[in-house]
Amino acid sequence: MLAWEEEQLIHVGAEAAVSSGRFLGLPAVRKIRRPRAYRNPALDRRLTTHRMSSEAKMLARLSSSSLPVPRLLACEMSSGIMVQSLRLGLQLVDVLRDGKSDVESLMKKVGFNIRQLHSVGAVHGDLTTNNILWDEQQGVSLIDFGLSQWTTEVERMGLDLQVLSECLSASHPEYGDALAWVFQGYESANDLPYNGSDLPPASAADVIARYNVIRGRVRYHS
Repeated sequence: MLAWEEEQLIHVGAEAAVSSGRFLGLPAVRKIRRPRAYRNPALDRRLTTHRMSSEAKMLARLSSSSLPVPRLLACEMSSGIMVQSLRLGLQLVDVLRDGKSDVESLMKKVGFNIRQLHSVGAVHGDLTTNNILWDEQQGVSLIDFGLSQWTTEVERMGLDLQVLSECLSASHPEYGDALAWVFQGYESANDLPYNGSDLPPASAADVIARYNVIRGRVRYHS
């Protein structure tokens, strides 16, 4: 992509290399999918294309909402490259470890934004503290929609909360009330307009109730 000007390598993971820069003069993030050597090359290409396509479609559909998510700027399936608008902030994992922020207020904002995402009929699929950003000016942002789905299934929404719950328990046990604060923010959110063809999303209370059912299943099987 000739319009891309590289500035800084942000992260190199198993799935992709992520860097910041400018695209057509705009602050942006570029994600380059990395081939998985252990997979059959044809299978790897199909899986990469499917995941990129899903993420691109999700970001395109969310672009008309007021949700704090990146905008899709460019996508080149053949080379596994996706360019998104830059969302400011530090990863929540680092903010919580730093311990200098008002964690109660912050986690309520996180819950508020998760509910707004659910209210338009979308689930994130990988709600960890690595995929949530915090910036004093821009607020909370949700990033990395590679596992997202367009669905109003209450089970999927409950699973979003379960993933975040497990992350908080494993990586941030010092904040014992963090999930309760998330739920308070989740229940306080004003739902955004839903324009899908399925039944409207379940209420915030019903999603939290389903989370508790899922949590009970996890404890039973463990």
